[in-house]
Amino acid sequence: MKALIALEDGTWFEGVSFAGEGEADGELVFNTSMTGYQEILTDPSYYGQIVTLTYPLIGNYGISAEDMESGRPHCSALLVGECSRIPSNWRATQSLPEYLRKNRILGIEGMDTRAITLHIRSRGAMKCKVSTTDLDPVRLAKKAKDSPGLVGRDLATEVSTPGSYVWPGPHRAVEPFSLIAQPGQRAYDSLLGTLAPTERFRVAVLDCGVKLNQLRLLARLGCDLTVYPNRTGAAEILAGRPDGCFVSNGPGDPEGVPHTVSNLRILLESGCPTFGICFGHQLVALALGGRTYKLKFGHRGANQPVMDRTTGKVEITSQNHGFAVDMESLPADLVEHTHINLNDGTSEGLRHKTLPVFTVQYHPEAAPGPHDSTYLFPRFLDAMRKARASGRSPA
Repeated sequence: MKALIALEDGTWFEGVSFAGEGEADGELVFNTSMTGYQEILTDPSYYGQIVTLTYPLIGNYGISAEDMESGRPHCSALLVGECSRIPSNWRATQSLPEYLRKNRILGIEGMDTRAITLHIRSRGAMKCKVSTTDLDPVRLAKKAKDSPGLVGRDLATEVSTPGSYVWPGPHRAVEPFSLIAQPGQRAYDSLLGTLAPTERFRVAVLDCGVKLNQLRLLARLGCDLTVYPNRTGAAEILAGRPDGCFVSNGPGDPEGVPHTVSNLRILLESGCPTFGICFGHQLVALALGGRTYKLKFGHRGANQPVMDRTTGKVEITSQNHGFAVDMESLPADLVEHTHINLNDGTSEGLRHKTLPVFTVQYHPEAAPGPHDSTYLFPRFLDAMRKARASGRSPA
């Protein structure tokens, strides 16, 4: 079935549907990862976006129940150069087209994904409309221009859990399989350094679009997790006497969730050790009085070089974000910028100089991506251990 991809600037591309029919809109972005399309699809941070994968052949290892990062795919549509209909993997339970059709996500192939990527890199990420029913480029481009976009929108609340829950336990819309001892997690054993932690910590997880691997890794390090909706008040979270607070990744504009920022400011001021990832990095910066801004085309892929300014070491990181923290907006006497992106110099991490608070813009839990940054999870445990020993922990 013929399909059309139209951008708000009037540019359009022709393709063919390999899954689904109809229309979808969202911000058109690209991801440079060579593998991990299933983890990308099920990452809630892609909610409201149309994802173009730059690797030319996608779907060759199918879909596995063990590789889900949430209960469903979140992107509005998936654009690939060529889709493999026949998966070749003993772990696969269905093909990529079957999975997308089941979840009513448009899958389009046959266009030049390199041309799409070059256009976005030149002109910036922009609103897009994909259709198999309206094949008029001018009309479809106008629909794209009239679509809501991401700036100012609160998308995180839409993907956050509707109610709090204890992990491990029932997760929103996740198919029934074990989420703790997956084969894919064995690679982390030596990196995390322990499978039988002797000290346990109560961690409050603020779900702005959390990925399951973040919960898996924290649980493997001895954390008892309570996952809260991102709109939960600080008083309710502190009433649970957590040893620490973890702020997850998520979609959209961080300045679109002022309610979450306000509650997070109270949590930080309470002295609760806090670790933020990606969207959580941006929210913590806002809670500390900083500002964020939209990047031209964002960072999405598994090979972003980041330097730890405290050690000089370089990590290859997995990233997925379209906004960044304005480093100049935070007071230098209170906040240290610990990590920077070596491609464009943007903020990749911060640490408060007096409070037990640190964040990174990238994804140390990978899934997909390299494991260079897994050390940050034990660092969070160390912060909680020190707070507990000093008697300053809310718990």
